[in-house]
Amino acid sequence: MQILMIEDNHSVCEMMAMFFKKEKWQYDFAYDGIEAEEKFNADPHKWDIILLDLNLPKKDGMQVAADIRRVSPTVPLIMLTARDTESDQVLGLEIGADDYVTKPFSTITLIARIKALYRRTHLNKLEDVHDDENDDTFDIQTKHFKMNTKTREVFLYDKPVNDLTPKEFDLLKTLASKPRQVFTRSQLLQLVWDYEYYGDERTVDAHIKKLRQKLEDIGPQVIKTVWGVGYKFDDEGND
Repeated sequence: MQILMIEDNHSVCEMMAMFFKKEKWQYDFAYDGIEAEEKFNADPHKWDIILLDLNLPKKDGMQVAADIRRVSPTVPLIMLTARDTESDQVLGLEIGADDYVTKPFSTITLIARIKALYRRTHLNKLEDVHDDENDDTFDIQTKHFKMNTKTREVFLYDKPVNDLTPKEFDLLKTLASKPRQVFTRSQLLQLVWDYEYYGDERTVDAHIKKLRQKLEDIGPQVIKTVWGVGYKFDDEGND
Protein backbone atom coordinates (compact mmCIF):
# COMPACT_ATOMS: atom_id res chain seq x y z
CA MET A 1 0.00 0.00 0.00
CA GLN A 2 1.20 3.51 -0.88
CA ILE A 3 0.13 6.15 1.66
CA LEU A 4 0.49 9.91 1.48
CA MET A 5 0.06 11.45 4.93
CA ILE A 6 -0.48 15.23 4.97
CA GLU A 7 0.25 16.37 8.52
CA ASP A 8 2.22 19.34 9.87
CA ASN A 9 2.97 17.74 13.25
CA HIS A 10 6.32 15.97 12.82
CA SER A 11 5.87 13.96 16.04
CA VAL A 12 2.62 12.49 14.74
CA CYS A 13 4.33 11.63 11.45
CA GLU A 14 7.23 9.93 13.23
CA MET A 15 4.80 7.89 15.32
CA MET A 16 2.75 6.85 12.27
CA ALA A 17 5.94 5.95 10.35
CA MET A 18 6.65 3.24 12.92
CA PHE A 19 3.21 1.73 12.41
CA PHE A 20 3.44 1.99 8.61
CA LYS A 21 6.77 0.16 8.71
CA LYS A 22 5.26 -2.53 10.92
CA GLU A 23 2.51 -3.06 8.33
CA LYS A 24 5.14 -3.03 5.55
CA TRP A 25 3.38 -0.13 3.81
CA GLN A 26 5.14 2.44 1.65
CA TYR A 27 4.59 6.03 2.74
CA ASP A 28 5.52 9.66 2.29
CA PHE A 29 4.75 12.80 4.27
CA ALA A 30 3.78 16.33 3.31
CA TYR A 31 3.91 18.96 6.02
CA ASP A 32 1.85 21.78 4.50
CA GLY A 33 -0.91 22.23 1.93
CA ILE A 34 1.33 23.39 -0.91
CA GLU A 35 3.78 20.49 -0.53
CA ALA A 36 0.83 18.09 -0.30
CA GLU A 37 -0.61 19.13 -3.64
CA GLU A 38 2.82 19.05 -5.30
CA LYS A 39 3.44 15.48 -4.14
CA PHE A 40 -0.04 14.31 -5.03
CA ASN A 41 -0.16 15.97 -8.44
CA ALA A 42 3.26 14.57 -9.38
CA ASP A 43 1.66 11.10 -9.64
CA PRO A 44 -2.04 11.01 -8.65
CA HIS A 45 -2.40 7.31 -9.52
CA LYS A 46 0.43 6.30 -7.20
CA TRP A 47 -1.47 6.64 -3.94
CA ASP A 48 -3.74 4.00 -2.42
CA ILE A 49 -4.75 6.12 0.59
CA ILE A 50 -4.52 9.84 1.43
CA LEU A 51 -4.49 10.87 5.12
CA LEU A 52 -5.24 14.59 5.35
CA ASP A 53 -5.07 16.85 8.39
CA LEU A 54 -7.43 19.81 8.04
CA ASN A 55 -5.29 22.27 10.04
CA LEU A 56 -2.38 22.89 7.68
CA PRO A 57 -0.01 25.78 7.09
CA LYS A 58 0.19 27.57 3.71
CA LYS A 59 -3.06 26.05 2.41
CA ASP A 60 -6.11 24.92 4.37
CA GLY A 61 -6.87 21.21 4.44
CA MET A 62 -10.43 21.76 3.16
CA GLN A 63 -9.06 23.43 0.03
CA VAL A 64 -6.46 20.67 -0.39
CA ALA A 65 -9.24 18.06 -0.17
CA ALA A 66 -11.29 19.88 -2.80
CA ASP A 67 -8.26 20.19 -5.10
CA ILE A 68 -7.42 16.49 -4.71
CA ARG A 69 -11.01 15.55 -5.54
CA ARG A 70 -10.92 17.64 -8.72
CA VAL A 71 -7.86 15.68 -9.87
CA SER A 72 -9.06 12.27 -8.64
CA PRO A 73 -12.70 11.63 -7.66
CA THR A 74 -11.79 8.09 -6.59
CA VAL A 75 -8.60 8.13 -4.48
CA PRO A 76 -9.52 6.99 -0.93
CA LEU A 77 -9.29 9.95 1.45
CA ILE A 78 -9.40 9.97 5.27
CA MET A 79 -9.49 13.31 7.08
CA LEU A 80 -7.65 13.84 10.35
CA THR A 81 -9.18 16.72 12.25
CA ALA A 82 -8.81 18.38 15.63
CA ARG A 83 -11.86 20.46 14.76
CA ASP A 84 -14.56 18.97 16.93
CA THR A 85 -17.52 20.80 15.44
CA GLU A 86 -20.10 18.87 13.47
CA SER A 87 -20.16 21.45 10.67
CA ASP A 88 -16.45 21.07 9.94
CA GLN A 89 -16.64 17.28 9.87
CA VAL A 90 -19.75 17.23 7.68
CA LEU A 91 -18.25 19.82 5.32
CA GLY A 92 -15.15 17.68 4.93
CA LEU A 93 -17.26 14.64 4.10
CA GLU A 94 -19.32 16.65 1.63
CA ILE A 95 -16.17 17.85 -0.12
CA GLY A 96 -15.38 14.21 -0.80
CA ALA A 97 -13.60 12.56 2.13
CA ASP A 98 -14.49 8.90 2.57
CA ASP A 99 -14.04 8.95 6.32
CA TYR A 100 -12.65 11.07 9.14
CA VAL A 101 -10.84 10.46 12.42
CA THR A 102 -10.88 13.05 15.19
CA LYS A 103 -7.58 13.99 16.85
CA PRO A 104 -6.19 12.95 19.21
CA PHE A 105 -6.84 9.58 17.63
CA SER A 106 -6.14 6.00 18.55
CA THR A 107 -3.40 4.69 16.24
CA ILE A 108 -5.00 1.26 16.28
CA THR A 109 -8.32 2.77 15.19
CA LEU A 110 -6.69 4.75 12.38
CA ILE A 111 -4.83 1.68 11.09
CA ALA A 112 -8.12 -0.27 11.18
CA ARG A 113 -9.88 2.48 9.20
CA ILE A 114 -7.08 2.52 6.62
CA LYS A 115 -7.27 -1.25 6.19
CA ALA A 116 -11.06 -1.20 5.91
CA LEU A 117 -11.08 1.55 3.29
CA TYR A 118 -8.29 -0.07 1.29
CA ARG A 119 -9.94 -3.50 1.48
CA ARG A 120 -13.27 -2.12 0.28
CA THR A 121 -11.69 -0.13 -2.55
CA HIS A 122 -9.55 -3.07 -3.66
CA LEU A 123 -12.57 -5.40 -3.62
CA ASN A 124 -14.53 -3.03 -5.84
CA LYS A 125 -11.66 -2.93 -8.35
CA LEU A 126 -11.56 -6.73 -8.47
CA GLU A 127 -15.31 -6.89 -9.01
CA ASP A 128 -14.98 -4.45 -11.92
CA VAL A 129 -12.42 -6.71 -13.61
CA HIS A 130 -14.38 -9.97 -13.36
CA ASP A 131 -17.28 -11.12 -15.54
CA ASP A 132 -16.60 -8.69 -18.36
CA GLU A 133 -18.93 -10.66 -20.61
CA ASN A 134 -21.87 -9.30 -18.62
CA ASP A 135 -20.79 -5.68 -18.71
CA ASP A 136 -23.74 -4.67 -20.87
CA THR A 137 -26.34 -5.86 -18.33
CA PHE A 138 -27.86 -4.03 -15.38
CA ASP A 139 -27.57 -6.21 -12.30
CA ILE A 140 -29.70 -3.96 -10.07
CA GLN A 141 -33.05 -2.79 -11.48
CA THR A 142 -36.17 -1.36 -9.89
CA LYS A 143 -39.14 0.54 -11.26
CA HIS A 144 -37.25 3.74 -12.10
CA PHE A 145 -33.65 2.76 -11.40
CA LYS A 146 -30.94 0.58 -12.93
CA MET A 147 -27.28 0.06 -12.09
CA ASN A 148 -24.43 -1.82 -13.72
CA THR A 149 -22.02 -2.49 -10.88
CA LYS A 150 -19.20 -3.52 -13.23
CA THR A 151 -19.22 -0.51 -15.56
CA ARG A 152 -20.48 1.67 -12.66
CA GLU A 153 -23.25 3.12 -14.80
CA VAL A 154 -26.33 4.38 -12.97
CA PHE A 155 -29.64 5.55 -14.44
CA LEU A 156 -32.58 7.06 -12.60
CA TYR A 157 -35.77 7.87 -14.50
CA ASP A 158 -33.80 6.96 -17.67
CA LYS A 159 -31.28 9.73 -16.97
CA PRO A 160 -27.62 9.03 -16.11
CA VAL A 161 -26.41 9.70 -12.58
CA ASN A 162 -22.90 11.06 -12.99
CA ASP A 163 -20.00 12.08 -10.76
CA LEU A 164 -20.73 9.69 -7.89
CA THR A 165 -17.79 9.24 -5.55
CA PRO A 166 -16.84 5.62 -4.71
CA LYS A 167 -18.59 5.82 -1.34
CA GLU A 168 -21.72 7.39 -2.84
CA PHE A 169 -21.84 4.61 -5.43
CA ASP A 170 -21.40 1.90 -2.78
CA LEU A 171 -24.03 3.50 -0.57
CA LEU A 172 -26.54 3.69 -3.42
CA LYS A 173 -25.72 0.13 -4.47
CA THR A 174 -26.30 -1.17 -0.93
CA LEU A 175 -29.66 0.58 -0.55
CA ALA A 176 -30.95 -0.16 -4.06
CA SER A 177 -29.98 -3.84 -3.93
CA LYS A 178 -32.72 -4.35 -1.33
CA PRO A 179 -35.51 -1.90 -2.18
CA ARG A 180 -37.75 -0.77 0.68
CA GLN A 181 -35.56 -2.51 3.28
CA VAL A 182 -34.63 -0.13 6.08
CA PHE A 183 -30.93 0.04 6.93
CA THR A 184 -29.75 1.51 10.22
CA ARG A 185 -26.76 3.83 10.18
CA SER A 186 -24.66 1.24 11.99
CA GLN A 187 -25.55 -1.37 9.34
CA LEU A 188 -24.53 1.02 6.57
CA LEU A 189 -21.24 1.78 8.30
CA GLN A 190 -20.45 -1.91 8.41
CA LEU A 191 -21.66 -2.70 4.88
CA VAL A 192 -20.28 0.35 3.05
CA TRP A 193 -17.33 1.43 5.18
CA ASP A 194 -16.48 -2.10 6.35
CA TYR A 195 -15.93 -1.40 10.01
CA GLU A 196 -17.95 -1.81 13.15
CA TYR A 197 -20.09 1.01 14.44
CA TYR A 198 -18.08 3.42 16.59
CA GLY A 199 -20.93 5.65 17.76
CA ASP A 200 -20.66 8.45 15.18
CA GLU A 201 -23.42 8.46 12.58
CA ARG A 202 -22.46 11.71 10.85
CA THR A 203 -20.35 9.88 8.28
CA VAL A 204 -23.46 8.15 6.93
CA ASP A 205 -25.68 11.23 7.21
CA ALA A 206 -23.22 13.44 5.33
CA HIS A 207 -22.91 10.96 2.45
CA ILE A 208 -26.68 10.50 2.29
CA LYS A 209 -27.12 14.27 2.09
CA LYS A 210 -24.62 14.61 -0.76
CA LEU A 211 -26.06 11.61 -2.62
CA ARG A 212 -29.59 12.99 -2.30
CA GLN A 213 -28.49 16.30 -3.77
CA LYS A 214 -27.17 14.55 -6.87
CA LEU A 215 -30.32 12.43 -7.24
CA GLU A 216 -32.66 15.40 -6.75
CA ASP A 217 -31.15 17.02 -9.84
CA ILE A 218 -32.73 14.17 -11.83
CA GLY A 219 -36.15 13.56 -10.32
CA PRO A 220 -38.18 12.71 -7.20
CA GLN A 221 -36.16 11.55 -4.24
CA VAL A 222 -35.74 7.78 -3.93
CA ILE A 223 -33.73 7.65 -0.67
CA LYS A 224 -36.22 7.94 2.14
CA THR A 225 -35.63 8.60 5.82
CA VAL A 226 -37.33 6.29 8.28
CA TRP A 227 -37.29 8.47 11.35
CA GLY A 228 -35.65 6.94 14.38
CA VAL A 229 -34.39 3.97 12.37
CA GLY A 230 -32.37 4.81 9.24
CA TYR A 231 -32.73 4.96 5.46
CA LYS A 232 -34.27 2.98 2.62
CA PHE A 233 -34.42 3.03 -1.18
CA ASP A 234 -37.99 3.24 -2.52
CA ASP A 235 -38.99 4.42 -5.99
CA GLU A 236 -42.32 2.53 -6.21
CA GLY A 237 -44.52 5.54 -5.54
CA ASN A 238 -42.55 7.99 -7.66
CA ASP A 239 -44.57 8.34 -10.85
